[in-house]
Formats: sequence, structure tokens, C-alpha cells
Amino acid sequence: MGLTDASYTSLASAVRVGTAAEAWNSPLVLVLRSPEVEEYEGLLRRGGALMAMLHFPTRPRRVAKLRELQVCGISLDSIADDTGSRLVEYTAAVGWNGVEAAFEALQRFSPWRLARDQEPLRVVVLGSGRVGRHAVDAATKYGARSRAAQWSAEGKPPVEVTVVGRLLMGREAYVRALMGRADVLVDASQRADPSTPLVPNAWLSDLSAHAVICDLVVDPYVLNGTPRTVRSVEGIPRGDLDQFIFGVEDAGWSTSVPPSIPQAVRRTTVSCYSWPGVHPLECMERYGHQLAPLLTRLLEVGGAPGLRPDGDAIDRALWRASSRALE
Repeated sequence: MGLTDASYTSLASAVRVGTAAEAWNSPLVLVLRSPEVEEYEGLLRRGGALMAMLHFPTRPRRVAKLRELQVCGISLDSIADDTGSRLVEYTAAVGWNGVEAAFEALQRFSPWRLARDQEPLRVVVLGSGRVGRHAVDAATKYGARSRAAQWSAEGKPPVEVTVVGRLLMGREAYVRALMGRADVLVDASQRADPSTPLVPNAWLSDLSAHAVICDLVVDPYVLNGTPRTVRSVEGIPRGDLDQFIFGVEDAGWSTSVPPSIPQAVRRTTVSCYSWPGVHPLECMERYGHQLAPLLTRLLEVGGAPGLRPDGDAIDRALWRASSRALE
């Protein structure tokens, strides 16, 4: 991001640079991306608090380990107001950055599809929630407004977007026919049951050979959990900020997909554990503004032990997002 230690220490005399061990041993640790559950015991202070993107509904092993260590988890992705609207989110960046990568992959592996004389590009979006709506907007502009201006001037084909909601997913033949006409398949779905894939690997054979799968859900494979968690699009690799574009011959298919998961059918895939981090400075600025009042309140009440369900709106939001509320 182009920031130095002085970028932080110059802000206040109370800010200092310490070691990783000091940071992890603090009573309250704030980190955007959660460590792997296997790392918790060696990092976290027993009886402390971890504030991160913890994704409680699809990470039962995290919840169990936090309880074992008597650590209060505060899940950033679960902090919501009384109407259910998230207070710490950048769903726009998930949709836009993911779709931007999808069109980059399409251009890299199938540039012929972007030729002036080609028919309109077809994008199918699974899911009509906040991420899905941003993905629709992004798709009509090839994933970036600057790219839309450039590609439009170059005469590249425009984009047609089809959205598939939860009820329509039950009509397998119809959905598979839509997939068969897609150049980009965007997964922005939310599943009630993470143990079952939404799109079985066999369905990917309906996609054209040049089609790109855009994974915005990025659930992990946790096969030893109870219940287990699998990817909603079965058999695709799971990327990160180091690599989020996977061609069909990429080594990521064998290194990030468990052998027991069907993966015989492959299509170019874009997947990133943290899509907002693709443009990190913009992402951190947004999260910083959203977190400031929440951290202030945590300090005012004495940290995680002071959380309670009967306070004001901020108190209630923090309580509902804590692992204590799951007990």
C-alpha cells in the first residue's frame, strides 16, 4: 500500500511498532483475515478476544476452538444493525473486483471472444443478494468503469446479464441450459446447507470450453468438520491475493482441491479469499471508517467482557456478532 511504520506512529504518541508475538498476546486482537484454526492455540491469548472475518456459519471448527481457548470471537462479517444490515462490509469490492478478474481471465485465455464481430457476452449470476447485485452492475461494465470506456470505444461486444435466484436454482434443466450459453458464470450465492454443492462438478460440462467461473463465495473445503463444508461450485480451486486466476491446467487444481472432491470437469476459474484486498488501500480506508466507532465502544466498555445484549444499537450489534451470543 506504500505505507511505512511512520505512516502509523506519526498519528499519535500512543501508537508504536511492536512484534507479532506482542500483538497476538494482546487482550483484543483485530486482524482482517482470521488465522487458520490450527494456529489459534499458538497465537491467541487465552481469555482474550479475536476480532476478524470469522464467518461463524461456515466455520464450526473455529467456533469450537475459540470456546476451548476461552477466546471471545467477534466476527466482522456478522456485525449488523437491528435491521440486519452489515456495519463492516465492502460487498461492492467483492462483486467488482471478482468480475474484473473474470474479464481479465476471459481476455487472457479467450481473446477471440472479445472481437468486434462477436455476439454480446453472456454473464449468468447465481444469487441476487448484495454481492450479486454489485456483480450484475460490474458485469455490464466488464468489471471496471475505466475498462468499460476503453472496451466500448474499441467495439468489444456488450454484456447481457441473467440473474438466477434461489427458487430458480431448483429447476436444474433450465439453469444448466443458461450455463450452456454463458461466457462467465458468477457464483454470488448463499446456501442454507454448506455441506452440499450448489453446482455439482458434472454441471460444469455444460459450460463452453472458454467460459470463466467467477467465485465470489470462496467458502473453504472443510471435510472433517461437523457438518462438513464444501465449495458451492464443486471441484474448483480456492485462490488468494497471491493467485486468483486459474487456467484449467494450473497446479492449483491439485493443490487446493481435496482428492475426494469431484474435479474432473474444469473451466478457467477466478477465486480469491479476499476480493476487496485486490485494491488494498481503498479497502483498508473503508474498513477503517466503519470500524472506528465499533472499536471506540469496545474500549469504552472494557473490551469483550463488557459486551451485553441489552445496550444501545452498537452494543447490540457487537454482542450479536460475538461467539458468546452463540452459546
